[in-house]
Amino acid sequence: LSVRGKNAREQISGFFKTLTKTADEVLLTNQKESDEFFERQKQFLTTYNTKIKDATAAADKSTRTHKAVADTYIKVSGGLNTLATADKTDLSRYLLLLADFFEKARKLESRVQSDADLKLSDTLRYYMRDSKAALDLMYRRSRCLADFDTANKNLDRARTKNKEVQQAEAAQQNIKKKFETISEKAKDELNDFKTRRVQMFRKNLVELTELQIKHTKAQIQMIKGVLQQSETLP
Repeated sequence: LSVRGKNAREQISGFFKTLTKTADEVLLTNQKESDEFFERQKQFLTTYNTKIKDATAAADKSTRTHKAVADTYIKVSGGLNTLATADKTDLSRYLLLLADFFEKARKLESRVQSDADLKLSDTLRYYMRDSKAALDLMYRRSRCLADFDTANKNLDRARTKNKEVQQAEAAQQNIKKKFETISEKAKDELNDFKTRRVQMFRKNLVELTELQIKHTKAQIQMIKGVLQQSETLP
């Protein structure tokens, strides 16, 4: 497998994209916002995006831990089977019973991992990307607002000097229309984002909780079963 490194042009492009993003973040943070709706969204999305990144990383770590536990159960089960084959005493029956228990535990742990990955990690990862898209939309609106403020100042200067007033008015009206359009679109998309987010998190977290209860009951029954079987062995 050959992995190509970034060439100079790609590195420079990535550098300027980072600068642009940082400038957007500074603009969004420091820009005065007269619309209460967008001010609330700005505060919420900035915090939410950071928190959901942390939650996604924690969920992925938990999923990897479940997989590591399942892999350990495989090794334990295999080791017990090997010991049972080599042992010629009555102990081999207990070893086989335990090997079977850990194999069943592995399958159950794998289901726990799969469900957590699907219902929690994937949900968090999806809304991490979705919140990033919402922030990008806020960045675009912030740039448009900054352009609108600049156009208003240019118009004031043109009127004061009584020079190129029509051009300044046309430019101001053009950017005003763009700003109003992106603001309307942003408000619709942010409201939709909130509705979808709440519904999906509620649905997936309720389903995950139900699955966790189901798996916990199965684990309890599995432990009870192996204890009952061990009592019947000589």
